[in-house]
Amino acid sequence: MKVSPLEGHRLWAPSYDADLNPLVALEHRALAPLLDALRGQAFLDVACGTGRWLEATPGVGIDLCREMLLRAQSKPEVAGRVAQADMRRLPFRDRCTDVALCAFSLAYVEPLERVMVELARVIRPGGQLIASDLHPEGYRRGWTRSFRSGPEVYEIEHHPYSAAEWMAAARGAGLQLEQLLEPCFGEPERPIFRAAGREPAWDEVAGVPAVLIARWRR
Repeated sequence: MKVSPLEGHRLWAPSYDADLNPLVALEHRALAPLLDALRGQAFLDVACGTGRWLEATPGVGIDLCREMLLRAQSKPEVAGRVAQADMRRLPFRDRCTDVALCAFSLAYVEPLERVMVELARVIRPGGQLIASDLHPEGYRRGWTRSFRSGPEVYEIEHHPYSAAEWMAAARGAGLQLEQLLEPCFGEPERPIFRAAGREPAWDEVAGVPAVLIARWRR
């Protein structure tokens, strides 16, 4: 069953942190070193979900989904540092943060150009925007943004932006590309596939770029 991004995350919120998700695991493996290197700078997590990045990185977060935010608020490391807001209309002044993160969320909003302008607005000169999402190669292979809630499998609607569309929108917002990562599934993710009874699928996707990560400077 297909659902909107907001409805999908409302349904997914109760199990989101407990679900074994190889894409999230791969993204964490690739992205954690970048964020560790930026610790101590003002940090804004845009579309923070259950606050998984805020647990380890001091900062503030926003998300549109109330149910996800309630999960974030239940974590002592995150409580009091999140608010409900739309990433297309951030409730922050211009140039208020050194680092903005947007993880697995750009494909849920349109137009992409408007979102990039808004993200760039809140970053100080010299600051950085880091974004991650499902790799376009995954779209090409027919991968979906799906999760199970009870007996039902839900597919979240999204916009399959290409890497070129990311780059064009970022340039239009005055951002300069500093780094582009295209991590592939590897042995660290294999146990997740095995635990889900999907090890044959791992054999098919191992070595395939699965996540797109970009780091821009304002």
